[in-house]
Amino acid sequence: MSRLRSLFRLGMTLLAATAGCASFHQGSMPGEPPGATFAQVQGARVRYVDRGKGPAVTLIHGFASALDTWNGVMPLLEANHRVIALDLKGFGWTDRPPGDYSPRAQAALVWALLDALGVDKTAFVAHSWGSSVALAAVMLHPDRVTRIALYDAWVYEEQLPTLFAWAREEGVGEILFSLFYKERPDEKLANAFYDKSVVTEQFAEEVERAMDRPGTVAAALAAVRGQTYERMQQHYRAIRQPVLLLWGREDTVTTLEMGERLSRDLPNSRMIVYPRCGHLPMIEAAAESNRDLAQFLAEDVK
Repeated sequence: MSRLRSLFRLGMTLLAATAGCASFHQGSMPGEPPGATFAQVQGARVRYVDRGKGPAVTLIHGFASALDTWNGVMPLLEANHRVIALDLKGFGWTDRPPGDYSPRAQAALVWALLDALGVDKTAFVAHSWGSSVALAAVMLHPDRVTRIALYDAWVYEEQLPTLFAWAREEGVGEILFSLFYKERPDEKLANAFYDKSVVTEQFAEEVERAMDRPGTVAAALAAVRGQTYERMQQHYRAIRQPVLLLWGREDTVTTLEMGERLSRDLPNSRMIVYPRCGHLPMIEAAAESNRDLAQFLAEDVK
């Protein structure tokens, strides 16, 4: 059996080489937004924004996304808060170096940036896979976190699709991601929305260009391989901060059932569900979710 496994891995490695193994990347990339701000933390060039004054709020995007996810949220929050958002390692305009892309490693990167910016305490607002980064950040420094808001969180081992489980196997993941990760971005986007008309041709083209940035495929695979939640999810019940869960009722990526489970696991949480809404309430239920988020975070201003 062990010999067969070794032969299988060797075959997968050779196939991966034939498919074209993706490489990592560090340094600037073509098309960087003019005026973008970067910080060098933990060996990575990290893009971030830092706006407004007041209690700090740190915004964490989801998988295959960037801080631009929060473009409709930041103007509202910065009226009463210091708003910090970043592109996590491997995404947006931040470096894609080789290494650890687990939620804990990403959380350490977030804290390193906050330390560099002189932020002592913060609230966290996170989306999807970014929610696991936010929860890992809370576990690292619970005394520095005031409250947590999570949109359609991706934080359980049971949420991982079969593709992600296969991708953990050396060689197999390289093949899958080299061949399929950048395929049909319009269809993948459509799955995230209840209202499919949101996915315009321009939107899909922007996502396609983001996927073409150097190092993106390798970083995405590393992030998928870092999604091992078996141990992490056992500690959610120990989180004592107030938590607001914001969830799209029609989300097929992180289903409502998982939101209800997380609400039970987080002892000081409450959940708001938005009808006719998929995986991104900050877009499909912008007015309602912005109102609810602002009210929740206002507790830190009082």
